[in-house]
Amino acid sequence: MTRRTFLAAASSLALTACTAGRRGVATGTSTTGTAGTPGSPPPASPPGPAGLRPARFVARGSPNGVAFTFHGSGDPALLHALLGAAARAGAPITVFAVGSWLDQYPDVARAILAGGHELANHTYTHPALGTVGRAAVAGEITRCRDALTRHAGSPGAWFRPSGIDVPTPLMLDEAARAGYATVVGYDVDPRDYEDPPSAAVLERVTGGLHPGAIVSLHTGHTNTVDAFEAMVGAARHRNLTPRLVRDLVAP
Repeated sequence: MTRRTFLAAASSLALTACTAGRRGVATGTSTTGTAGTPGSPPPASPPGPAGLRPARFVARGSPNGVAFTFHGSGDPALLHALLGAAARAGAPITVFAVGSWLDQYPDVARAILAGGHELANHTYTHPALGTVGRAAVAGEITRCRDALTRHAGSPGAWFRPSGIDVPTPLMLDEAARAGYATVVGYDVDPRDYEDPPSAAVLERVTGGLHPGAIVSLHTGHTNTVDAFEAMVGAARHRNLTPRLVRDLVAP
């Protein structure tokens, strides 16, 4: 399969998954949102009333590696198992954490950072962000930012919206107001939140790997954790070095 054919198929799958209803990361319940094509730029948005420019959106990085990113929530024991797998593989990860998860399990932020990994903002309660108004969007971003600051000592450099693949102009505005200059998406989505077998997660990830890929995964799913070391091996077999988002995306 050519890269162009794969990306077209991945876009179609992402639209189908969001239309059918995506399983919520934090609670295991269904969330729905308006999805765009992963990697497509959202419509331009004018500066806010104070002249603040909206955040930019990126869904792939520079071609000097690949970023394994995780939506952070769920059973903390699985998070610790993932950190063990990452240590064995020598692979850094970027965790887009749900703020309420950080508040519920304060030790997870310290564990992630102690392993040399990166923390970023993935809203406070993981709603379908495309279905709520401006005040709710702003609150979700700022409450998670504040949780990150409490538990990690920093708000993190990146924001990723929940329940939607491509952020709306409103989300880009509010991300910028909250101090995030860049909203980070992804261009490889194995839909591991559906709990396919670990072999399927691995196959879907390796089928989409390319220089600069940003892979979307979830901490709270056993089959994802089980497949992680093999994903790293597959990336290295293609001369793709696992890197943090900050090493692939300019601030």
